[in-house]
Amino acid sequence: MQELLLAFVAGLAVGFLFALIKLPIPAPPALAGILGIVGIYVGYKLYQWIWPI
Repeated sequence: MQELLLAFVAGLAVGFLFALIKLPIPAPPALAGILGIVGIYVGYKLYQWIWPI
């Protein structure tokens, strides 16, 4: 749980910094982009679950 909290805080800090110096956000701007990233992760984990290394 601590790892998730640290990742979230780091993301907040980076997002704030990018907004502060007026750079475009370094993440997908739409829900579809975020779901694509989640899909990639889930697909990777599914492969590892089906064919363990």
